[in-house]
Amino acid sequence: MDNHGLTEKDLRSSVVAAPLTVLPRWLIAIVILGSALMIIGACFAFLRPEMLLSPGQPITEGVRTYAGYLVSRNLALGLMLCVALAVRARAALSALMVLFAFIQLLDVCNDALDGRWAIVPGIAILGLLFLIGAARVSGHAFWSPKAWRQAP
Repeated sequence: MDNHGLTEKDLRSSVVAAPLTVLPRWLIAIVILGSALMIIGACFAFLRPEMLLSPGQPITEGVRTYAGYLVSRNLALGLMLCVALAVRARAALSALMVLFAFIQLLDVCNDALDGRWAIVPGIAILGLLFLIGAARVSGHAFWSPKAWRQAP
């Protein structure tokens, strides 16, 4: 049987490496959902910055400035999550997922302080799913130094 010029060692290493590129469907769905939420949030902040305020509050230059920062940060994170997922960059994807999770968990704290209890459970669950997913992608929990180092 012709191996197209590959040695037995090449074939073995490709078989061993193949499972590393496969990500579970639930993880892909969570990353796509999180990316979509970030990108949609960026679009709302860009197109309708008044949605960032309580009803009846005036839009000031400060609001527009902070809306612009929200656009750039949300858009960058949402797009980078998509890119890391698409190219199966496991280390980058794991790090971005931990960043996303911590943003969500800080949002939970802000929402709880502001009394927006209706959205706290959903945001907390999304953040925890991203932490679990990051551990699955890297093979280690985020607090482990092994999660942050490149495999030999």
